[in-house]
Amino acid sequence: MKQTILGAGGAVGVEVARALTTYTHDIRLVSRNPKKVNASDELVKADLTNRDHVFHAVAGSEIVYLTLGFEYSTRVWKTAWPALIRNVIDACLAHQAKLVFFDNAYAIGGNHVHHITEDTPFRPSSQKGQVRTEVDEIILQSIAQRGLQALIARAPDIFGDIKVNSVLMHLVYDNLVRGEKAVWLCKADVVHSIGYTPELAKGTVMLGNTPDTYNQIWNLPTDPQRITGKEWIQLFAQALGKNDAFDVLPASLVKELGVDNQIMHELFEMLYQYDRDYYFDSSKFNQRFNYTPMSNAQAVQETVERLA
Repeated sequence: MKQTILGAGGAVGVEVARALTTYTHDIRLVSRNPKKVNASDELVKADLTNRDHVFHAVAGSEIVYLTLGFEYSTRVWKTAWPALIRNVIDACLAHQAKLVFFDNAYAIGGNHVHHITEDTPFRPSSQKGQVRTEVDEIILQSIAQRGLQALIARAPDIFGDIKVNSVLMHLVYDNLVRGEKAVWLCKADVVHSIGYTPELAKGTVMLGNTPDTYNQIWNLPTDPQRITGKEWIQLFAQALGKNDAFDVLPASLVKELGVDNQIMHELFEMLYQYDRDYYFDSSKFNQRFNYTPMSNAQAVQETVERLA
Protein backbone atom coordinates (compact mmCIF):
# COMPACT_ATOMS: atom_id res chain seq x y z
CA MET A 1 0.00 0.00 0.00
CA LYS A 2 1.78 3.12 -1.21
CA GLN A 3 1.35 6.01 1.20
CA THR A 4 2.49 9.44 0.10
CA ILE A 5 3.45 12.48 2.14
CA LEU A 6 3.03 15.85 0.41
CA GLY A 7 5.29 18.35 2.14
CA ALA A 8 7.55 15.68 3.55
CA GLY A 9 10.46 17.85 4.64
CA GLY A 10 8.87 19.70 7.56
CA ALA A 11 8.66 18.76 11.23
CA VAL A 12 5.32 17.00 10.82
CA GLY A 13 6.17 15.30 7.52
CA VAL A 14 9.38 13.79 8.89
CA GLU A 15 7.59 12.38 11.94
CA VAL A 16 4.74 11.02 9.81
CA ALA A 17 7.33 9.22 7.64
CA ARG A 18 8.86 7.68 10.76
CA ALA A 19 5.49 6.61 12.14
CA LEU A 20 4.28 5.11 8.82
CA THR A 21 6.77 2.25 8.99
CA THR A 22 4.40 0.54 11.43
CA TYR A 23 1.99 0.09 8.51
CA THR A 24 4.03 0.09 5.28
CA HIS A 25 7.50 0.46 3.81
CA ASP A 26 6.08 1.69 0.50
CA ILE A 27 6.39 5.37 1.39
CA ARG A 28 6.73 8.25 -1.06
CA LEU A 29 8.16 11.56 0.17
CA VAL A 30 7.27 14.61 -1.90
CA SER A 31 8.79 18.08 -1.55
CA ARG A 32 11.04 20.50 -3.40
CA ASN A 33 14.12 18.74 -2.05
CA PRO A 34 13.04 15.46 -0.46
CA LYS A 35 15.43 13.52 1.77
CA LYS A 36 15.03 9.97 2.97
CA VAL A 37 13.73 9.41 6.48
CA ASN A 38 13.57 5.62 6.12
CA ALA A 39 15.95 3.56 3.98
CA SER A 40 13.25 2.39 1.56
CA ASP A 41 11.57 5.78 0.99
CA GLU A 42 10.80 6.82 -2.58
CA LEU A 43 11.73 10.45 -3.24
CA VAL A 44 9.78 12.71 -5.62
CA LYS A 45 10.84 16.30 -6.27
CA ALA A 46 7.85 18.53 -6.86
CA ASP A 47 6.63 22.10 -6.64
CA LEU A 48 3.30 21.56 -4.93
CA THR A 49 2.00 24.91 -6.12
CA ASN A 50 2.04 23.35 -9.62
CA ARG A 51 -1.13 21.39 -10.42
CA ASP A 52 0.63 18.95 -12.76
CA HIS A 53 3.27 18.23 -10.11
CA VAL A 54 0.53 17.46 -7.58
CA PHE A 55 -1.16 14.98 -9.92
CA HIS A 56 2.17 13.28 -10.66
CA ALA A 57 2.99 13.08 -6.94
CA VAL A 58 -0.37 11.52 -6.03
CA ALA A 59 -0.48 8.96 -8.88
CA GLY A 60 -0.35 5.38 -7.59
CA SER A 61 -0.99 6.32 -3.96
CA GLU A 62 -3.63 4.71 -1.79
CA ILE A 63 -3.34 7.23 1.03
CA VAL A 64 -2.05 10.80 0.73
CA TYR A 65 -0.97 12.82 3.78
CA LEU A 66 -0.90 16.58 3.29
CA THR A 67 1.54 17.98 5.85
CA LEU A 68 2.82 20.95 3.87
CA GLY A 69 3.61 24.19 5.65
CA PHE A 70 3.64 27.34 3.54
CA GLU A 71 5.57 30.42 4.58
CA TYR A 72 3.93 31.88 7.71
CA SER A 73 2.35 34.78 5.85
CA THR A 74 -1.31 35.74 5.54
CA ARG A 75 -0.65 37.07 2.05
CA VAL A 76 0.88 33.75 0.93
CA TRP A 77 -1.78 31.65 2.65
CA LYS A 78 -4.69 33.48 1.00
CA THR A 79 -3.39 32.61 -2.45
CA ALA A 80 -1.60 29.30 -1.94
CA TRP A 81 -3.81 27.26 0.39
CA PRO A 82 -7.17 27.25 -1.46
CA ALA A 83 -5.43 26.50 -4.77
CA LEU A 84 -3.37 23.69 -3.25
CA ILE A 85 -6.25 21.96 -1.52
CA ARG A 86 -8.38 22.01 -4.68
CA ASN A 87 -5.53 20.50 -6.69
CA VAL A 88 -4.84 17.83 -4.08
CA ILE A 89 -8.53 16.89 -3.87
CA ASP A 90 -8.81 16.70 -7.66
CA ALA A 91 -5.69 14.52 -7.80
CA CYS A 92 -6.94 12.21 -5.05
CA LEU A 93 -10.28 11.79 -6.80
CA ALA A 94 -8.61 11.18 -10.16
CA HIS A 95 -6.29 8.53 -8.71
CA GLN A 96 -8.77 7.08 -6.17
CA ALA A 97 -6.58 7.96 -3.20
CA LYS A 98 -7.69 8.76 0.33
CA LEU A 99 -6.67 12.12 1.79
CA VAL A 100 -5.44 12.77 5.34
CA PHE A 101 -5.09 16.51 5.97
CA PHE A 102 -2.88 17.50 8.90
CA ASP A 103 -4.56 20.70 10.08
CA ASN A 104 -4.19 23.24 12.86
CA ALA A 105 -7.00 24.73 14.96
CA TYR A 106 -6.91 28.23 13.46
CA ALA A 107 -10.49 27.90 12.18
CA ILE A 108 -11.58 28.16 15.82
CA GLY A 109 -11.22 31.62 17.30
CA GLY A 110 -12.30 33.85 20.16
CA ASN A 111 -13.54 32.22 23.32
CA HIS A 112 -14.29 29.02 21.42
CA VAL A 113 -10.66 28.10 22.10
CA HIS A 114 -11.48 27.64 25.79
CA HIS A 115 -12.37 24.01 24.97
CA ILE A 116 -11.72 22.77 21.43
CA THR A 117 -13.47 19.56 20.40
CA GLU A 118 -14.42 18.20 16.98
CA ASP A 119 -17.87 19.74 17.49
CA THR A 120 -16.59 23.25 18.21
CA PRO A 121 -17.89 25.45 15.36
CA PHE A 122 -15.62 27.16 12.86
CA ARG A 123 -15.46 30.74 14.12
CA PRO A 124 -12.17 32.23 12.89
CA SER A 125 -11.00 35.45 14.49
CA SER A 126 -7.91 35.93 12.33
CA GLN A 127 -7.19 36.19 8.63
CA LYS A 128 -5.12 33.01 8.73
CA GLY A 129 -8.03 31.35 10.52
CA GLN A 130 -10.35 32.43 7.71
CA VAL A 131 -8.04 30.73 5.21
CA ARG A 132 -7.97 27.49 7.20
CA THR A 133 -11.75 27.58 7.52
CA GLU A 134 -12.05 27.90 3.75
CA VAL A 135 -9.70 24.95 3.26
CA ASP A 136 -11.55 22.77 5.78
CA GLU A 137 -14.90 23.60 4.20
CA ILE A 138 -13.60 22.72 0.72
CA ILE A 139 -12.58 19.29 2.07
CA LEU A 140 -15.89 18.71 3.87
CA GLN A 141 -17.86 19.78 0.79
CA SER A 142 -15.82 17.44 -1.40
CA ILE A 143 -16.59 14.59 0.99
CA ALA A 144 -20.31 15.37 0.90
CA GLN A 145 -20.69 16.22 -2.78
CA ARG A 146 -17.86 14.55 -4.72
CA GLY A 147 -17.29 11.25 -2.95
CA LEU A 148 -13.86 12.17 -1.61
CA GLN A 149 -12.56 9.83 1.10
CA ALA A 150 -10.80 12.18 3.51
CA LEU A 151 -10.29 13.11 7.11
CA ILE A 152 -9.06 16.22 8.90
CA ALA A 153 -6.49 15.45 11.59
CA ARG A 154 -6.24 18.56 13.72
CA ALA A 155 -3.45 19.64 16.07
CA PRO A 156 -2.85 22.54 18.45
CA ASP A 157 0.55 24.30 18.51
CA ILE A 158 3.40 21.79 18.22
CA PHE A 159 6.76 21.10 19.82
CA GLY A 160 9.53 18.53 19.48
CA ASP A 161 13.17 18.13 18.57
CA ILE A 162 12.50 19.36 15.01
CA LYS A 163 12.01 22.94 16.10
CA VAL A 164 10.72 24.54 12.90
CA ASN A 165 7.56 26.61 13.45
CA SER A 166 7.35 25.86 17.17
CA VAL A 167 6.83 28.99 19.27
CA LEU A 168 7.45 26.96 22.43
CA MET A 169 10.82 25.69 21.22
CA HIS A 170 12.03 29.08 20.04
CA LEU A 171 10.86 31.22 22.96
CA VAL A 172 11.41 28.73 25.77
CA TYR A 173 13.87 25.96 24.85
CA ASP A 174 16.26 28.05 22.73
CA ASN A 175 16.39 30.87 25.28
CA LEU A 176 17.01 28.52 28.21
CA VAL A 177 19.78 26.70 26.33
CA ARG A 178 21.48 30.06 25.70
CA GLY A 179 21.31 30.83 29.41
CA GLU A 180 18.67 33.51 28.88
CA LYS A 181 15.21 33.92 30.37
CA ALA A 182 12.39 32.03 28.72
CA VAL A 183 9.73 34.16 27.05
CA TRP A 184 5.96 33.67 26.95
CA LEU A 185 3.25 35.60 25.12
CA CYS A 186 0.50 37.69 26.74
CA LYS A 187 -0.30 35.68 29.89
CA ALA A 188 1.70 32.86 31.45
CA ASP A 189 -0.99 31.83 33.93
CA VAL A 190 -3.65 30.68 31.44
CA VAL A 191 -4.01 27.20 29.96
CA HIS A 192 -2.23 26.53 26.67
CA SER A 193 -2.34 23.04 25.14
CA ILE A 194 0.58 22.10 22.88
CA GLY A 195 0.97 18.80 21.03
CA TYR A 196 4.13 16.69 20.86
CA THR A 197 4.98 16.27 17.17
CA PRO A 198 5.93 12.55 17.23
CA GLU A 199 2.69 11.77 19.06
CA LEU A 200 0.63 13.87 16.66
CA ALA A 201 2.26 12.08 13.72
CA LYS A 202 1.58 8.67 15.27
CA GLY A 203 -2.06 9.63 15.68
CA THR A 204 -2.21 10.87 12.10
CA VAL A 205 -1.05 7.57 10.61
CA MET A 206 -3.28 5.58 12.97
CA LEU A 207 -6.24 7.52 11.59
CA GLY A 208 -5.03 7.17 8.01
CA ASN A 209 -4.80 3.40 8.33
CA THR A 210 -8.16 2.90 10.03
CA PRO A 211 -10.97 2.79 7.43
CA ASP A 212 -13.85 3.88 9.67
CA THR A 213 -12.13 7.14 10.70
CA TYR A 214 -12.64 8.81 7.34
CA ASN A 215 -15.09 11.57 6.41
CA GLN A 216 -14.84 13.35 9.76
CA ILE A 217 -12.66 15.62 11.87
CA TRP A 218 -10.33 14.29 14.58
CA ASN A 219 -8.37 16.11 17.26
CA LEU A 220 -4.98 14.41 17.47
CA PRO A 221 -3.74 12.89 20.76
CA THR A 222 -2.65 15.56 23.23
CA ASP A 223 -2.05 15.32 26.97
CA PRO A 224 -5.32 16.31 28.69
CA GLN A 225 -3.44 18.21 31.42
CA ARG A 226 -4.63 21.80 31.70
CA ILE A 227 -1.09 23.17 31.57
CA THR A 228 -0.17 26.88 31.69
CA GLY A 229 2.64 28.78 30.01
CA LYS A 230 4.45 29.06 33.34
CA GLU A 231 4.23 25.29 33.80
CA TRP A 232 5.63 24.67 30.30
CA ILE A 233 8.61 26.83 31.19
CA GLN A 234 9.08 24.96 34.47
CA LEU A 235 9.05 21.60 32.66
CA PHE A 236 11.76 22.69 30.22
CA ALA A 237 13.82 24.41 32.90
CA GLN A 238 13.77 21.28 35.06
CA ALA A 239 14.67 19.00 32.12
CA LEU A 240 17.55 21.30 31.15
CA GLY A 241 18.73 22.07 34.67
CA LYS A 242 18.13 25.78 34.11
CA ASN A 243 16.54 28.63 36.04
CA ASP A 244 12.81 28.91 35.32
CA ALA A 245 12.72 32.73 35.37
CA PHE A 246 10.83 34.16 32.40
CA ASP A 247 9.57 37.35 30.78
CA VAL A 248 6.14 37.92 29.28
CA LEU A 249 5.71 39.77 25.99
CA PRO A 250 2.44 41.74 26.17
CA ALA A 251 0.37 42.11 23.02
CA SER A 252 1.38 45.75 22.67
CA LEU A 253 5.05 44.80 22.51
CA VAL A 254 4.41 41.98 20.03
CA LYS A 255 2.68 44.53 17.81
CA GLU A 256 5.58 46.97 18.17
CA LEU A 257 8.15 44.26 17.38
CA GLY A 258 6.06 43.28 14.36
CA VAL A 259 6.98 46.53 12.63
CA ASP A 260 10.47 45.13 11.95
CA ASN A 261 9.98 41.39 12.53
CA GLN A 262 7.82 39.45 10.09
CA ILE A 263 7.13 36.52 12.43
CA MET A 264 5.97 38.84 15.22
CA HIS A 265 3.87 40.73 12.68
CA GLU A 266 2.14 37.52 11.61
CA LEU A 267 1.83 36.25 15.19
CA PHE A 268 0.00 39.32 16.46
CA GLU A 269 -3.42 38.31 15.10
CA MET A 270 -3.02 34.87 16.73
CA LEU A 271 -2.60 36.20 20.28
CA TYR A 272 -6.18 35.23 21.14
CA GLN A 273 -4.63 31.77 21.63
CA TYR A 274 -2.38 33.16 24.39
CA ASP A 275 -4.45 35.79 26.23
CA ARG A 276 -7.09 33.30 27.46
CA ASP A 277 -7.38 29.58 28.20
CA TYR A 278 -6.62 27.53 25.07
CA TYR A 279 -7.53 23.89 25.69
CA PHE A 280 -7.37 21.16 23.04
CA ASP A 281 -9.46 18.06 23.78
CA SER A 282 -8.54 14.76 22.06
CA SER A 283 -11.05 12.60 23.95
CA LYS A 284 -12.68 11.35 20.74
CA PHE A 285 -9.37 9.91 19.50
CA ASN A 286 -8.37 8.56 22.90
CA GLN A 287 -11.67 6.74 23.32
CA ARG A 288 -11.76 5.37 19.75
CA PHE A 289 -8.28 3.84 20.05
CA ASN A 290 -8.22 3.27 23.82
CA TYR A 291 -5.20 5.55 23.77
CA THR A 292 -3.38 7.42 26.52
CA PRO A 293 -1.33 10.34 25.17
CA MET A 294 2.22 10.78 26.41
CA SER A 295 2.39 13.18 29.35
CA ASN A 296 3.69 16.70 28.74
CA ALA A 297 6.51 16.08 31.22
CA GLN A 298 7.63 12.91 29.42
CA ALA A 299 7.41 14.60 26.01
CA VAL A 300 9.53 17.52 27.20
CA GLN A 301 12.11 15.15 28.68
CA GLU A 302 12.24 13.14 25.45
CA THR A 303 12.63 16.31 23.38
CA VAL A 304 15.52 17.54 25.50
CA GLU A 305 17.21 14.12 25.30
CA ARG A 306 16.85 14.01 21.50
CA LEU A 307 18.48 17.43 21.22
CA ALA A 308 21.30 16.70 23.63
